[in-house]
Amino acid sequence: MKTDRRHFLQGATAMGATLALAQQQPPVDIPKVNFRGKEITRLLIGSNPFYGYSHFNSILDSCMREWYTPERRVEVLRQAERTGINTWQVHYNEPCMEDWTRYRDAGGKMNVLVLADFALMKDWSLLPSVVKRNPLGIGHHGNRTDERLREGKMDQVRDFINAVHDAGAPAGVSCHNPAVVEYIEERGWPVDYYMTCMYRVSRTVEESRKEFGEASLGEAFMERDPERMCKMVRQTKKTCFAFKLMGAGRNIRSAESIEAAFANVLKNIKPQDPVIVGVFPKFKDELRQNAEMVRKVTLA
Repeated sequence: MKTDRRHFLQGATAMGATLALAQQQPPVDIPKVNFRGKEITRLLIGSNPFYGYSHFNSILDSCMREWYTPERRVEVLRQAERTGINTWQVHYNEPCMEDWTRYRDAGGKMNVLVLADFALMKDWSLLPSVVKRNPLGIGHHGNRTDERLREGKMDQVRDFINAVHDAGAPAGVSCHNPAVVEYIEERGWPVDYYMTCMYRVSRTVEESRKEFGEASLGEAFMERDPERMCKMVRQTKKTCFAFKLMGAGRNIRSAESIEAAFANVLKNIKPQDPVIVGVFPKFKDELRQNAEMVRKVTLA
């Protein structure tokens, strides 16, 4: 059932002071890059926090899910647009597609970059219906990509790329392991873009112990991972969408550490490469903070 614009505007009144104040601010002039003929902001809003994927702990997951009602998700998207961000990176699953529809019905105009997930990774016959929504591209899910490399099944990733192209959309590959980009580049696969995580969170316990002599508690966020991925990003001519700049919230101790995290990535990837940053703006206007940070670092 469609929900009209008024419903979401009414829902926005309950958002709280943070978003209410944010709505009164002028947009940030975020630098743009050309991606396959479209001008997109160098900052994309990510979707993980919307659905409680904090990559931190289960408590924060629950807090995000509780706060991010369907109405808030759409209002945050609309606020991202008002802030000056013109592209949203979203996973493919039922709640995400419902939010995409609600956002469009509420007048939202941001571009959308789709990351295949859940059903779409298993059933490629769904691709034509996704392509009808006119996404900027459809990417192979990063965790699944890393698994395919580990298992020696990268042919499945190549088949996915071909299936996306056959459906009529640009095809991307997301990954957390720089070796994925190296593997694909060496073989000259027709990938249109990459999504590159700044931290190799997909390391298995065995891989961590082999590389570092010990394993982390939970996902591995190693301090030199951004350096390793940025080196690979610079070696490909393809556009790379960099994500997890702040280590899923591990680098937000101060304004200085946030700026350092942005600068560490933006100054070490290619000028054409955008960044994807998720937000949890319950306590402050993270959208504006991120937009102003990207502008400041990029123009410095």
